[in-house]
Amino acid sequence: MASDPHKPPRQIGGELVIPIFAVGFTLYFFSTIWNSPWTAQVSAFMVGGFLLLVCAIFFVRCILWLRRGQGTLGFANLFTVDDLRTGRIGLLATTVGYVMFIDRLGFTLMTFLFLAISMLILAKGRNAGFIILISGAMALIGWAVFIWAFDTRFPRGWFETTMQAVMNNG
Repeated sequence: MASDPHKPPRQIGGELVIPIFAVGFTLYFFSTIWNSPWTAQVSAFMVGGFLLLVCAIFFVRCILWLRRGQGTLGFANLFTVDDLRTGRIGLLATTVGYVMFIDRLGFTLMTFLFLAISMLILAKGRNAGFIILISGAMALIGWAVFIWAFDTRFPRGWFETTMQAVMNNG
C-alpha cells in the first residue's frame, strides 16, 4: 500500500529512540542476573522477554512503514514545542532526577517525590492534595513491600533509616 501523496511520511527516527534504549537496557539487565536465584531469573526473563517482544513488534511495524514509503528515519519530531505544553520535558527531567538522587534520598522519599511531581505535571497542577496523598500511599506501600517485608537492596535514605530505628526500638 503506497503512502498518501498529500500526507508527508511519518518521521519514525525519534519514535525508535526509546525502544532501542529499552532493548539495550533489557539485554544489560539479563547480563546482570545470571548469578541471581532462579525465581528472580524467571521473573526477570518473563518481564524482559515481554518488553523485547513488544519492541520487536514495533520494529517490524517501522520496517513496514519504511518499505511502504509511509515513514522516514527523520528525527524532527523528537523534540517539539508541544513537549513543553504536554509536560514531556518535565517528565524527562523528573526521571533523570529520580535516577540521580535515589542513592542520596533513598527509595521511599525519592519515589514519593517522583510520583508526586510526575502526576502533578500530567494533571497540570490540578488535584494537588489528592495527588500528594496517592503518591505518599504508593511510596509507603513500596517501602512496606520491598524494604520492610522483602528486605531488598533498594537505596536507603533518611526515611528508611528512621523507620528501621522506630521498628527496632518500638
